[in-house]
Amino acid sequence: MTRSATTIAPDGAPTVVGDGTTARSRAARRWRRARWTVLVLAAVALVVGALAVSRPPTSSVPYAPDSTTPEGSRALAQVLERQGVTVEHVTTVAEAVRAAVPGTTLLVAPAPLMTDDQALSLAAVEADLLLLRPGGTLLRAASGGAADVGWSSGSRTVLAPGCELPAAQAAGPVEMSAGLLLEGSGATACYTRGESHGLVHLDDGGRTVTALWDPGVIRNDRMLDDGTAALALWLAGDDDRLVWLVQDPYDASTGDDVDASGDGVLPPWTGAVGLWALLCVVVAAVWRARRLGPLVAEDLPVVVPAAEATRGRGRLYRRARAHGHAAAALRAATADRAAGRLGVPRSADPTTLVDAVVRATGSDPTTVADLLYGPPPADDAALAALARRLDELESEVHRS
Repeated sequence: MTRSATTIAPDGAPTVVGDGTTARSRAARRWRRARWTVLVLAAVALVVGALAVSRPPTSSVPYAPDSTTPEGSRALAQVLERQGVTVEHVTTVAEAVRAAVPGTTLLVAPAPLMTDDQALSLAAVEADLLLLRPGGTLLRAASGGAADVGWSSGSRTVLAPGCELPAAQAAGPVEMSAGLLLEGSGATACYTRGESHGLVHLDDGGRTVTALWDPGVIRNDRMLDDGTAALALWLAGDDDRLVWLVQDPYDASTGDDVDASGDGVLPPWTGAVGLWALLCVVVAAVWRARRLGPLVAEDLPVVVPAAEATRGRGRLYRRARAHGHAAAALRAATADRAAGRLGVPRSADPTTLVDAVVRATGSDPTTVADLLYGPPPADDAALAALARRLDELESEVHRS
């Protein structure tokens, strides 16, 4: 039995075992082996943690409460929050339906890609509705048919309230466009221009429905216009809690997708973390994969029987219906063998070979010339007949 020798070192010196290593050298070797794995895992943990706890403070999405661009609405959202209104920003219909409980105002920003099912889901919530440039399906369903979407030239003009709605009376004249229509009773129309209205308000039992044709009333670049800020604050701040829906263009959810427990809702950074984790897996696989050397070219002998090559070429000719090529190959082979049998050099012209074959077989010169150098056959039957006649001619040459 072989026994490893152990050296008893002086006090303070490292102990060296029989393989020549110390505790420090073994630890260093293990660290060298595992350091890249540790570094990659640490980087992944750092990025995941950063994505989990960080969120851009602002965006550039039009009408979004966190957007500081001229088309955004951060100014209105900040004023509402200072007045004690809780603003909740959502981007899907399912989130909006879940959050729109009684005692809440649901603001729906313009959503040209909203489907009819999504519109019906929003119209059925119990919260107060503030609809900005709504689609026809959403407005008709929310108002019970009392209001509809009309046509507007898109130009803005200063319009007087023309109604007793407190929000309109507090705001006074406001520069806006009008494009809403009254289709039934029970609704209040404000800021009228011809047959169109800029604002329609409806008390629907335990909730209110307010439609505003000009969504620019809530934009940052119009907050300083006369009456605009007052109208926006009155409409959006009617309740202590405001759910602000700016629909994601790729949102396909409806009210049927709502999970009452909320456990099935993934945080918004889930997709980014998943992509980053996938990238890390790919990098780790490439890093830890077995290293293969360059490809080595090696010449290998290839043996193909002549009969197999001939049959293969014949099948190709038949599939391509290349009767002329097949006939030329048959004639060339027959002429080559006949010339070798009769002692005619390969450099001889066709007339010399035809004369030699005629002298050897006694056949008609025209027939021999047509067999060896005639036109290509037109079909399979003619090609088969040519092959038989060439075989007969070659047999006669060999018998001579």
